[in-house]
Amino acid sequence: MPKFDRKKHWEQIYTSKGPEDVSWFQEKPVVSLSFIEEAGIEKDASIIDIGGGDSFLVDHLLDLEYTNITVLDISDTALSKAKKRLGKRAKLVKWIEADASHFTPDQKYDLWHDRAAFHFLTNDNDIQNYIHTAVDSIKPGGKLIIGTFSENGPTKCSGIEIRQYSKETLTELFQPFFNLEKCLNTPHQTPFGTIQDFTFCRFRKKATTYSL
Repeated sequence: MPKFDRKKHWEQIYTSKGPEDVSWFQEKPVVSLSFIEEAGIEKDASIIDIGGGDSFLVDHLLDLEYTNITVLDISDTALSKAKKRLGKRAKLVKWIEADASHFTPDQKYDLWHDRAAFHFLTNDNDIQNYIHTAVDSIKPGGKLIIGTFSENGPTKCSGIEIRQYSKETLTELFQPFFNLEKCLNTPHQTPFGTIQDFTFCRFRKKATTYSL
């Protein structure tokens, strides 16, 4: 059986579908924005949106006058769509085309946000690589915001398997390096009128952590 080509899959998705043709579309990502604003970071804090694609989160962060934003996605097509939408404002953002489970950041972040990528990692090595990168890349005291499909959410998305998470399972994965600040389950209404249940958690990185 051929190895699944994650990048090819997402390039095809973003090439063939518009923003409102995908289940994760949000004109205003209210939960993500509230978790970020409640984190208490400065407007010039370094923020990275993992799997941001052509999400509208970056638009709203710019509207809120955050000035140090990075968007990472595996799909160049998705990033290109976001840049085109933002126009001149795209120059205010740093864009990274990379797999969330296999990239080497060139800076440290005050806040790491992911509502899109983590639950698509089903291989244990990819999950551990992701955690290792997050631990190394987030500053001591920095914030990690993870939004995943909950245990009541879908088992597949965009035709591929995902992993479901609860407050307990997310905390178990990240607690060696982070302290839990807040967690909730929240429904997301897709553009198709269906409901997907998400688990959102915010963690604070411990001042001292050990390497994986």
